[in-house]
Amino acid sequence: MSDKRFKRDTRLGHLGRDPARFDGAVNPPVYHASTVIAPDTATFKASGRRRFEKGETVYGRFGTPTHQMLEDALSELEGGADTVALGNGLQAVVVALLTVAKAGDHVLLADSVYAPTRKFADQMLTSFGVEVDYYDPLIDGAGLDARIRANTVAVVLESPGSSTFEVQDVPALAAAAKARGVATIIDNTWATPLFFRPIEHGVDLSVQAATKYIVGHADAMLGAVTASDAWANRLRETVYTMGGFAGPDDVYLGLRGLRTMGVRLERHQASALKVATWLQERPEVAEVRYPALPEHPQHHLWQRDFDGASGLFSIVLAQPYAPAAVAAMLDHFDLFGLGASWGGFESLAIPSDPHRTATTWEAPGPVIRLHIGLEDPDDLIADLDAGFARLTRAAG
Repeated sequence: MSDKRFKRDTRLGHLGRDPARFDGAVNPPVYHASTVIAPDTATFKASGRRRFEKGETVYGRFGTPTHQMLEDALSELEGGADTVALGNGLQAVVVALLTVAKAGDHVLLADSVYAPTRKFADQMLTSFGVEVDYYDPLIDGAGLDARIRANTVAVVLESPGSSTFEVQDVPALAAAAKARGVATIIDNTWATPLFFRPIEHGVDLSVQAATKYIVGHADAMLGAVTASDAWANRLRETVYTMGGFAGPDDVYLGLRGLRTMGVRLERHQASALKVATWLQERPEVAEVRYPALPEHPQHHLWQRDFDGASGLFSIVLAQPYAPAAVAAMLDHFDLFGLGASWGGFESLAIPSDPHRTATTWEAPGPVIRLHIGLEDPDDLIADLDAGFARLTRAAG
């Protein structure tokens, strides 16, 4: 459903569906397929050329109708030309980078990027002969222009940044890169295309760890990359060459999650705002790093570019609590779990250690990353209140 007459949640309920194609079934079936039989030799020989054609199923590694339904839906939501569904968020980052960069090229990454993105860039990209540099995520367009070299091919953004939630001036940075013929890649997992559409702001490749809010139930791994017109064919060719498609069952769970993502995100946002506002008054907390709060340093950029905020943010503790005191707080929550990932219905609280090379991270105390799930926010506040009591007792 590409009809812009309909509002967001209506479109979420109908995108990536084609009941007439599937005998009237409301949801598309899960296609488990590797081999796809061709009717004749001519068709078989032409199958490689047809892999770019929408609606064609020529080999399992090139995707099935299940994949096409999710990819078409995400392309529509992101405002892009094409989307590829991949096994997880990191794979999506890797595919986006390898779509653009080759040996001898130079890539600039925000100093606040997702830690596994940094690890891939530092260990794998460099081993492929790609030069890697990091930049201050709060750099402006002129500052970014000064960092671009003759061999720079990509600028990687993440807004807000992992753990520390700096909001970048995406339109200005994308414009500066485009003026120099440099591609831009952004990790858009935090906002999803419901709250931010990077391609409309000049970005070339938008990456999502669809494991998070698209799946939304902590039961599947999924990634996605959406490309602008200029990069759509290159992106799909990269995926076909690497062989990185997601499994059909996980893709189906992504389609299922898509239907309720709008209402879930609204609840995540409302609860996160309530909890974050409460946290601002706690003496144990020096800062709540949540872009939707007016006190956030880049709140004006978030307000200008985003349509909402998700349930993920961090708090900076007010003093250098010892690791044992922080563990006393985190180890005994009734509702907040200690676990990687986020975006599901469950609330999470983990210690975070921001890593910087281009800038310096300075804070009065440890950082704790919170994901506010779908539980009642008053219950979550009570759980946090008890956690702060444990923190204080352990600190002596």
